[in-house]
Amino acid sequence: MLKDDTVKLDLKAAGPATERPISIAIVAMGGQGGGVLTGWIVELAESQGWVAQSTSVPGVAQRTGATIYYVEMMRAATDGQKPILAQMPTPGDVDVVIASEYMEAGRSILRGIVTPDRTTLIASNHRSLSTIEKMAPGEGIADSTAVDDAIGVVAQQEIVFDMNDMAVQNGSVISSAMFGSLAASGTLPFDRDVYYDVIRKSGKGVEASIRTFDAAFKRTETGEDPTATPAPVAAIADLPSALPDNRANALLQRIRSELPDPAHQLAFLGVQKVVAFQDVAYGNEYLDQLRALTALDTAAQGADNGFAFTQTAAKYLANAMAYDDVIRVARLKTLSQRRDRVAHEVNLKEDQILQTTEFMHPRMEEVASTLPVGLAHWLKRRKGLYDWLDRRISKGRRVRTYSLRWFIPLYSVGTMKGLRRRSLRHQSETAHRTAWIAAATDALPHNYDLAVAILSFQRLIKGYSDTHVRGHSKFAKVMTTTKSIAARKDAADWAQRLLTSAIKDASGDELDGTIKTIESFS
Repeated sequence: MLKDDTVKLDLKAAGPATERPISIAIVAMGGQGGGVLTGWIVELAESQGWVAQSTSVPGVAQRTGATIYYVEMMRAATDGQKPILAQMPTPGDVDVVIASEYMEAGRSILRGIVTPDRTTLIASNHRSLSTIEKMAPGEGIADSTAVDDAIGVVAQQEIVFDMNDMAVQNGSVISSAMFGSLAASGTLPFDRDVYYDVIRKSGKGVEASIRTFDAAFKRTETGEDPTATPAPVAAIADLPSALPDNRANALLQRIRSELPDPAHQLAFLGVQKVVAFQDVAYGNEYLDQLRALTALDTAAQGADNGFAFTQTAAKYLANAMAYDDVIRVARLKTLSQRRDRVAHEVNLKEDQILQTTEFMHPRMEEVASTLPVGLAHWLKRRKGLYDWLDRRISKGRRVRTYSLRWFIPLYSVGTMKGLRRRSLRHQSETAHRTAWIAAATDALPHNYDLAVAILSFQRLIKGYSDTHVRGHSKFAKVMTTTKSIAARKDAADWAQRLLTSAIKDASGDELDGTIKTIESFS
């Protein structure tokens, strides 16, 4: 027989129920000032005699998860008794949710902490892409339409605009803009001057933070951004009539005389890309190939289709010819334009020094691919030597790009493009390009749309090292499956489905599922 020795205590209520605390959940990524904003909110409450408590649960690094900060605040009891505050947000019981990025607002909705009867949602509608979105071989950016639709339904009050851009325009960070919107939302019973006092106590970037705070406060109150200007409508520029450099002008005139008008702009951009990648002779090779494809397009009644085949070829042929090898990657990392772009993105001040640290993990495969074909094959045949070199080269390295130790080697490698066309990598890229173009031109006389779709398969080939290998693997699957159904009238539709599956799905599971579907009826 079991005996119950549980001690039962008479736990009566200590007194009448008091008002409930105000709860605020903040979801922010690293570097967006989520911790600063949390500290400001706690300081704000405590400065007014309230009791406040904050907790945080860190997310995963590399933009796969945001840190969740949680603040509860409550008026201090007159008898000095301190309240017991929760440590995590409870679905259906959160007054304010502040999201530093748009998809994080969507995740907050999925967690159930945004509710229509209680929650004010303050969110920036800019995007910071997740690792999964960046890993996709093509356009892998998640569609934010679902978040747009959900916000208007699940939140009692919504305050949504590009707070990151507002902060950058005012020389501050997004936490200042979110703090300003919180002040203007009316969810906290504190005067505006109290918010200023909290910012001033921080002692860092005070003027810029207050400027951003004021801009966000006004934007929240009026619903209009006083600094916003209509975005310029991007127009397709006409080709210049002539270029001052004789060699460049010769390429321009070839575009005008040899290609149909709809393909001019894409061809002009393409020839600039391949010339920058290699040289003028390479630009002429690009136009030679494009001229031959235009002739086939014309014979296949391309004019009736707006020369879509030639236009698509102009874009993806340039991408195929300007592939990412070690030489190009090294050159891109040492360009002054890249340094200027990074300086602009981090809002570099005149009295600051910019230094970047990048992680590189080269393999012997990449090194060998830059060697002349004969030497590369000779080295690969000597497995012992090749493996010995690979053990010393294939290591992760943290490279300080603008230090003398690393800049000189990177710059030197970037100047080696004169050797590129004799390299093993160029030979393999040329072979791939030849087979890819042949597949498209074989389909052209019979199925125009399918030929265009095959040209777009080049979207899967990008990057170098493991990324390049995975891209080729998906390309091979998509191409092989497409060829197996080339005789079907709906082959172009299925080719596009294959491409979409391969682009959106980094793991390849969705692509394999599409292939199995096709195999079931082919």
